[in-house]
Amino acid sequence: MSLMQLTALTAINMIGSGIIMLPANMARFGGTSLLSWAVTALGSMAIAYGFAQAGVFNTKPGGMAAYAEDAYGKDGYFLTFFLYFISLAIGNVAIAISAVGYLAAFFPWLSSAPIATCIGAIMLIWLTTVANFGGPGITGKIAAITLCGVIPVAGLSVIGWLWFSTATFSEAWNPTNLSIAEGAKSGIPLTLWAFLGMESAAQNSDAVENPKRSVPLACLLGTLGAAIIYILSTTVIQGIMPNKDLVESGSPFAEVYAQMFNPTIGTIIRALAILACVGSLFGRQFTIAQTTQAAAGERLFPAFFAKTNRMSAPVLGMMILGVVQTILALSTISPSLSDQFSVLVNLAVVTYVIPYIISLSALMVIMHNAGVPPSSYRLNTCIALIGMLYSTYAIYASGATAVIGGAIMLAFAFIIWGFLAHRFTSSTIVDLTRFR
Repeated sequence: MSLMQLTALTAINMIGSGIIMLPANMARFGGTSLLSWAVTALGSMAIAYGFAQAGVFNTKPGGMAAYAEDAYGKDGYFLTFFLYFISLAIGNVAIAISAVGYLAAFFPWLSSAPIATCIGAIMLIWLTTVANFGGPGITGKIAAITLCGVIPVAGLSVIGWLWFSTATFSEAWNPTNLSIAEGAKSGIPLTLWAFLGMESAAQNSDAVENPKRSVPLACLLGTLGAAIIYILSTTVIQGIMPNKDLVESGSPFAEVYAQMFNPTIGTIIRALAILACVGSLFGRQFTIAQTTQAAAGERLFPAFFAKTNRMSAPVLGMMILGVVQTILALSTISPSLSDQFSVLVNLAVVTYVIPYIISLSALMVIMHNAGVPPSSYRLNTCIALIGMLYSTYAIYASGATAVIGGAIMLAFAFIIWGFLAHRFTSSTIVDLTRFR
């Protein structure tokens, strides 16, 4: 991939999945939740900057897991990889469910019953899996094309202000009478969900031309662009649609364009939103395949995940990952699409940010080994610390249920590592008699 293609992949991995249903979910907390955007944008840029700096000094395949290995060895590599793998799989199911919510307007049977919604999500999972069989070059090109799907979101950030009503926005400021602090805290998991994917550039470093230059730039440019679009679009939409209508909306961007112009425009926007969501799922399927391929190369995952076709695509691994995601979709069937989405998002956030913390904490070791000048070392350490503290707060804000789920995933990671650790540790026989 080129720098432009990698930036497009990073951006679509965030924007396509993060923004499509976000206005409706954020509207439940009113305008006060917009304050969480400022906190999340600051934290996400700090995380992205940390990944960018780590990518400069560590270009080994594996991304975050490779960064963690520099500080914690193979156990840190495996822990980071496994939790990231789980979070991607959970997040992919949530994205598929979002896309089904928009598709239901064209195919009503998708919302006729929970099992129908589940079948639709599974179909999208497999469609995007098979589409990745063409390898990194094809993936980069398709990611650039599907980026067109986020144009309506970016467009609303600009033209939407012509329809913006301060009265409508004021009425939606605090519908649940939360304190400012509670309103901001409530939106943290949702806003962080919107930025998940910022690490895509680092995770795909071994499929990029000139990774030492491309990975840091793609990471920062993709995150900055997403932050601007997120904050503007979610603010303007709350000043156009009444809060009650926005909360109940299954396709907020399509409905706001229909209100601004006409139903035909709304239908076109709906189609583009589906393109963005499917494009995000497509990019993330590639990312999870690259992650497992790198782990298999390190003997931390079954060897067949590293086998590729002539287009350098790990087809067998992708198919197995498709089965895993199918099982996740079936196990989370819920009568309410919104409830199912929220549960998946909160759990995905917790399992995402633990690898963030582990890999960012390794930056100090990476810089020490690279002989970074003291001034740069201090600056990078301060920014990475902001990213880690924000990630820790995001775990707290995700709620007890999600934290328990994350702890269970962490427990499974250690259980599995117990069967792998002997591959990377040398046994030493100690003569205990000499201590008598």
